[in-house]
Amino acid sequence: MKISVIGTGYVGLVTGSCLAEVGNNVLCLDLDAAKIEALNASSITIFEPGLQELVRTNVAAGRLHFTTSVQEAVAFGQIQFIAVGTPPDEDGSADMQYVLAAARSIGLHMVEEKLVVNKSTVPVGTAERVRAAIAEELATRDVQLTWHVASNPEFLKEGAAVEDFMRPDRIVIGTDSDFATDLLRELYVPFQRNHERLVVMDIASAELTKYAANAMLATRISFMNELANLAEKLGADIEQVRRGIGSDQRIGYHFLYAGTGYGGSCFPKDVQALQRTAQQVGVPLRVLEAVEATNNAQKLVLVEKLVARFGENLRGKRFAMWGLAFKPNTDDMRAAPSRAIMERLWALGATVQAYDPVAMDEARRLYGDRADLQLVNSPMDALKGADALLIVTEWKPFKSPDFALMKQLLNQPVVFDGRNLYDPARVRAAGLEYFSVGRADA
Repeated sequence: MKISVIGTGYVGLVTGSCLAEVGNNVLCLDLDAAKIEALNASSITIFEPGLQELVRTNVAAGRLHFTTSVQEAVAFGQIQFIAVGTPPDEDGSADMQYVLAAARSIGLHMVEEKLVVNKSTVPVGTAERVRAAIAEELATRDVQLTWHVASNPEFLKEGAAVEDFMRPDRIVIGTDSDFATDLLRELYVPFQRNHERLVVMDIASAELTKYAANAMLATRISFMNELANLAEKLGADIEQVRRGIGSDQRIGYHFLYAGTGYGGSCFPKDVQALQRTAQQVGVPLRVLEAVEATNNAQKLVLVEKLVARFGENLRGKRFAMWGLAFKPNTDDMRAAPSRAIMERLWALGATVQAYDPVAMDEARRLYGDRADLQLVNSPMDALKGADALLIVTEWKPFKSPDFALMKQLLNQPVVFDGRNLYDPARVRAAGLEYFSVGRADA
């Protein structure tokens, strides 16, 4: 099949590459000429396991192409995926300018029947706005054409996006026409040979499903963080509580880890956008209000523990930080707990020595050169001369460290573990003072 993907960001590039991998002919559009030039040379700036090789393989095979020409992209694919950004607006609602601009571009250049598919995360009602934008452009041109609009939200986890696309749990399709349903069913045949994964519904329900999924996952995280804070006061261990409730099949173990809160490009933005949508129709989402407030507070839980240990005046203090990305296997620092922690430590006068396996360049881009941030070359380099270590991201290389060497390198042998990576008894046996999240012995 011939497919156009508008947008070469995280969702667009993964979508285009994976659809090309199963034999489709895909053209991806972006207006950033430097980015397109790099992509045509199989160079990507996104860190996502497996994606670089997928782009390189399919460009070499002639199945994956990139362009800055809107007219070429609209002419190319029978299916037009809109996969542009929907950043939060000033009030937290999703900014739809890029989605609607893409729709208008399709209407401006379309000369034959097309299926336009919203892949971007968009509020309920966006399909109708896309439909109206296309219709307006066609009317301006005085052109009569048949076209279809569908919703096909993505459910990609950063750090596992290629795997999620190639082996999906479900493929949600929102349509109001048999043509769109049949075409998308044909497109996704290679991804569901084991069993039927296609979930077909009306467009509004599909649009809401994406937000509902992320809101549910965010709720589980904030709920466990609130329980963790309670567990500390009651003398309980949140890790034991997690195992106890996770063994209930109705609950399960996923997204039950206490820590420093969620971040990234999806959960914070989507929780806010869903709340704004609900407010517009007079339905307050009180649970999500609490989820967001809890998460914002939880990002500073390690700082609270650190201040309790060292006091509020941290001038002259130096702290090591392991992890800058909001989660492992990505370099994404959008809304990352590390940022809230560092910025609070700086406000209190401290210096941070930080290490992350892949997010160092992103940290440099965000913060530039500043005297109170030193980015180092290894986890152990971060410890040298530091008054304590804060563990913020659960990267695998952090999970089995040399505790004796840690004690030797730290100026003061104190560890604040925001991801509960270690057995407290083992850490303390090595002579380290240990604080974690939600455990009575912290």
